[in-house]
Amino acid sequence: MAALQYLESLRNAHPDLDEWYNSLAALYHKKLWHQLTLKLNQFIGLAISQLYHNFITDFETKINLLKLAHFAVIVSRQYPEKEVAISYLEGVIEKLRVTREERIEEPILYNKMQIACKKLLDDEKSTLDSMTDIDLSLYANYYWVSSQYYKVCQEFAEFYKSALLYLVYTLVDCILVFSALLRDNIYNFGELLAHLIGSLKLHWMCLEMGLFPQSGQE
Repeated sequence: MAALQYLESLRNAHPDLDEWYNSLAALYHKKLWHQLTLKLNQFIGLAISQLYHNFITDFETKINLLKLAHFAVIVSRQYPEKEVAISYLEGVIEKLRVTREERIEEPILYNKMQIACKKLLDDEKSTLDSMTDIDLSLYANYYWVSSQYYKVCQEFAEFYKSALLYLVYTLVDCILVFSALLRDNIYNFGELLAHLIGSLKLHWMCLEMGLFPQSGQE
């Protein structure tokens, strides 16, 4: 079968992950879809797009459909073009509708919300950029929403970028942020934040946005 042949090719290409691929193949053979879904959820960061299209699609409607929607959203983030990502998610929604399963509204709604967020953020940014002499609070609001979206999506590079831009458009002493961003000797986000803490207000805002780890965490 094509799905198992794909796993075999991965096993040959990555012998260090032999145990992982053997586990996936064994669960697939036994048609233990729930256990296979749990294993895939651990495995999902490894070449998810190729794994989805060459393996998961073989049994995608047999697993938990909400989890399938989660996988699909992760795959959609691999597409650099917004239109391609949205088209892909819309295709998944159509597959979900065809199943006519109970509670099918949940995975469909999950994917629809992702599409709406992608469209809204891009459309609103285009609108903002086309305007002139606008109040900075509009940009602050846009980057706040954007940061929360990327935080939920776990796209942390975009989350940090949006969070910093929110701070820039919110704080009176935003020149400190620009200065820190432009410094050549700042190499990581933690060090950058250490340079940015110039007031209790900024420290509190960073805590509120989740830019610092919770107490007791690394």
